[in-house]
Amino acid sequence: MTRVELEGVRAGYIAEVLRGVSAEFRAGEMTAVLGPSGCGKTTLLKVVAGLLPAEGRVRFDGEEMSGVAAERREVAMVFQKPLLFPHLDVRGNVEFGLKMRGRAGDAAGMMEMVGVSELAGRKVGTLSGGQEQRVALARALVTRPRVLLLDEPFSALDEALRSEMRSLVRRLQRELRTTTVFVTHDQEEASLVADRIVLLLEGRVEQAGTAGELYGRPTTAAAARFFGWQVLRDGRAFRPDEARLGAAAGLPGEVQDVVRWARGTRYTVGLDTGETVTVDEAGYAAERRGAVRVELLRYLEFS
Repeated sequence: MTRVELEGVRAGYIAEVLRGVSAEFRAGEMTAVLGPSGCGKTTLLKVVAGLLPAEGRVRFDGEEMSGVAAERREVAMVFQKPLLFPHLDVRGNVEFGLKMRGRAGDAAGMMEMVGVSELAGRKVGTLSGGQEQRVALARALVTRPRVLLLDEPFSALDEALRSEMRSLVRRLQRELRTTTVFVTHDQEEASLVADRIVLLLEGRVEQAGTAGELYGRPTTAAAARFFGWQVLRDGRAFRPDEARLGAAAGLPGEVQDVVRWARGTRYTVGLDTGETVTVDEAGYAAERRGAVRVELLRYLEFS
């Protein structure tokens, strides 16, 4: 199991994308790097893999890796597109990494672990999207890498397959204890698969911790907004389901819209300050209309 540390990492292409990133990916755990498109998630993976030069420090178990070539880092990477070799069958794809490294490995056992044993002789052009990603995982893991990097590998799959593949990756990671970094823009996916989450915004680490810590106790206004908190001009932040409409106390405003949805009733309220907020109330009581007050049941304060 390998601990990966980044310290003050700066990297990019024409312009700087990572702007002084410091983060830890704990040994034997799965860490999700979460953030919107363009925040630097894939760039971070390429720096860890040694595919992109960077300033700052990259360490594996305390060993400086900045001058170590990609092929010597013992890192495997799975992309959104499986990038399988079309001229090889499934077995040939899984064995490819072993042959390139000149080492022995249990390709048959790994194919069984990911559920593609019965496809061993099939050409990859005949596989479904989910089967292709299983083969890509087997090809990456059969070499027993020190670090496994997953770059939004399931974003092209439908929801049922994504759920199936998330469960597979989580099971494999727990069994093999491979230090894994999983990049995603999907908050639910990050919370379902990862032991810890690193939130990356505009090329910087905004917050790191467990899903419960990031969702329930964001430490900055930017992190709060990302996880669905509403931040008022006075610095108070609250979740839509941790507020309610009252008549006597709270922030004065007027109901602009009412929507019935699966979890209850959602109100859009225009406050007297000119701000617009959302309040989610459980159940389907009689709709509120006109002037109301928004009472905050729980909130955080940011300067």
